[in-house]
Amino acid sequence: MRYRFVRQHAQQFPISTMCRLLAVSPSGYYAWRTRPESPTARQNRLLTVRIKEVHARSRRTYGRRRIHAQLRREGVVCSRNRVGRLMRQAGVHGLRRRSFRATTNSRHSFPAAPNLLARNFTATAPDQVWVTDITYLACAEGWAYLATVMDLHSRRIVGWAMQSTLECSLTRNALEMAISQRRPAPGLTLHSDRGIQYACGDYRALLDRHGLIPSMSRKGDVWDNAPKESFFGTLKGELVQHWGRPAREQARRQVFEYIEVFYNRQRLHSSLGYLPPVAFEAKTDTNPA
Repeated sequence: MRYRFVRQHAQQFPISTMCRLLAVSPSGYYAWRTRPESPTARQNRLLTVRIKEVHARSRRTYGRRRIHAQLRREGVVCSRNRVGRLMRQAGVHGLRRRSFRATTNSRHSFPAAPNLLARNFTATAPDQVWVTDITYLACAEGWAYLATVMDLHSRRIVGWAMQSTLECSLTRNALEMAISQRRPAPGLTLHSDRGIQYACGDYRALLDRHGLIPSMSRKGDVWDNAPKESFFGTLKGELVQHWGRPAREQARRQVFEYIEVFYNRQRLHSSLGYLPPVAFEAKTDTNPA
């Protein structure tokens, strides 16, 4: 381990100084460096390269569980503990997610729908249950607001919209995108909080027009919409906390790339057996229950 440290930092510090501080001899280090690489050491070196590649493709967010799952998808046979050990040695680590809260204004006179989910966040097929919510993103010109619609079966984001205000058009545009892309049959349950953007007349009329059944969380209880809270925590932990304060149009492009390219099609979800949502839906289509 000490010789390996010297080799890894040979371009930064004098070898003689590192050997003295680590209580090893320079001659011993040079003898170790010229010794033929063992099969195990070679395997670990090549596996570390693959680990770093997967970590980079994940936007440097994956920890050992997702890196191990992705390596298995790529045909690499190794244990999760080995991946974790090599990550520690290489200084590779997953992203620690921060907690965030979404914005809700439930002080209005519109009627609230009953909570039909009652925290049962499962669906046996696509387009049975959608969940939706709003969050805010800091941009150079001020706040931008993001509304998304998630399919509970695959955790896929099926609709989303961004704008500079919290007008009801925000949630309506996100839902219209989801309906246009998925064309759900009447009877789908759409769960949200009690915010005015989900209770207003235009939004409820859109649900009625397509036969969607509204469901709403209890007042002030974020756990009644936990999957969407989790998604926004993931989005902000993996994207937003690294982007500074971009202009709104740049933020929109980055959100598009994160949702449509990375989250829906590449990011592994532990609740889906470490598959991305699009791959999980494809597997469901080819293996009907």
